[in-house]
Amino acid sequence: MADIAAKIAGWRRFAAAVLMLGALSAPVAPAPRAEDSASSTAPAPSAAGAIEASAADLDDGGDHASLVFELSAPVEAAGFVLADPDRIIIDASEIRFMIDSEIGKAVAPPRRHGDRDGGASVRTLVNPRGLVTSFRFGQIEKGRSRIVIDLSGPARIVRAGCEKSGGGGKTRLVIELAKTDRAHFAAAAQTARAALAQPARDRIAEKIQSAAGKPIVMIDPGHGGIDRGASVNGLIEKDLVLDFAKALAARLDADGLYQPVLTREDDSFISLSERVRMARDRKVALFVSIHADTLAEATDVSGATVYTVSDRASDAEAARVAEKENQADSAAGLDRTEDASEVSDILFDLTRRETRAYSHVFAHTLLNYWKVAGRLNKNPQRSAGFRVLKAPDVPSVLLELGYLSNEKDDIALSSPQWRDQAVSRMAEAIKAFFSERGTSNFSEAVKDPAPVGAISSPSVATPERPDAPEGDSVIGKAAIQAPLGDSASDAR
Repeated sequence: MADIAAKIAGWRRFAAAVLMLGALSAPVAPAPRAEDSASSTAPAPSAAGAIEASAADLDDGGDHASLVFELSAPVEAAGFVLADPDRIIIDASEIRFMIDSEIGKAVAPPRRHGDRDGGASVRTLVNPRGLVTSFRFGQIEKGRSRIVIDLSGPARIVRAGCEKSGGGGKTRLVIELAKTDRAHFAAAAQTARAALAQPARDRIAEKIQSAAGKPIVMIDPGHGGIDRGASVNGLIEKDLVLDFAKALAARLDADGLYQPVLTREDDSFISLSERVRMARDRKVALFVSIHADTLAEATDVSGATVYTVSDRASDAEAARVAEKENQADSAAGLDRTEDASEVSDILFDLTRRETRAYSHVFAHTLLNYWKVAGRLNKNPQRSAGFRVLKAPDVPSVLLELGYLSNEKDDIALSSPQWRDQAVSRMAEAIKAFFSERGTSNFSEAVKDPAPVGAISSPSVATPERPDAPEGDSVIGKAAIQAPLGDSASDAR
């Protein structure tokens, strides 16, 4: 209780500072990022049973808006604002949202005939001319939930708290907003940003155990918690990729050659910077981020794609995917901040180039194995500036399993049989990658300046592609070749 009282006092002190700026008119507190210190001002996890949200309603007149959630019991809530883009963040004790997340989606323009995720069928509460352009909700970390409200312009929090709702112990979480001027909003956002910049706590030790000398393969199921990722016809990316990642980890663990580690093991949110930090702090030998894409305007596009990091995108599609994936932190209400140590390490260009070369080798190896189990995109190996792949000393790839917007991929991604087959091929690709390194300790392998890949003679290596991003070697035949088999590569 003393700890909770101290946290509440912290919220009030911050609220007083904000009130001096004249930006807000009700007590609000800057909720920290998912990786912030244990002494943060975030609402404490509920000590009682799970609190459920059964319904939501939005009343938005343009100048004022009220977002209400019907709860089974009251929760502690704290709010703050962030700019670029303008949004309101409400953090609360853990809430189980028994509500269709589609109700908070932005009003989409009419889709062309035949699109599989037609926006016209979505029942949204959002007023296209209102102050709120969209909102989302979910778990930000264990014991804590978050509501992110996107704005059409600067706004202040008039009220964010719980009140009784009739009998039976029902409660309403009421979030009232009102328009404000840009200067006051910017001041409030700057104050919140300063609080968010507090040193992050080290949660890595809780997630990663000693690998006992085995190379660590970190499997990163994308998105999670409040960040759902792509969703089409009831298929949700964060759930699909978690199932795939767990199956791959189980397969690698059964093989006994590697130490598989998941960045998340449940429906929780992990920031992009923390995912990178987890890999670097434990000196991971290989980092694989798992995702699934959607492309509403081209439902015929299908197949898996493997991405590596580069300073310039290999093509427009790679740039689009990277931009979408890099918005994960913003979607969860986090302020993007660069890790100074990460920026410093990136300056060691030699290490970065060597790591990227290894990443290209594994990408090509994975594609050669994958094509035996599933379809490939017409351009299956691409590169762009993915934030989650930017560890300068950890070979990293991002695998898009397929497109939820494509009917064939949709069927495959929801099939346990397909998943088992794809996981088996991926595990074989990982084994081949390490086998060709000739060492069980990848950290020793990357110190060796010898050419990377299964190069039997200088004539085997292929030159850099003319269209490859500057500074990135693209290793073609130098990569390990999978056993011959029937390719299911898709033209689109």
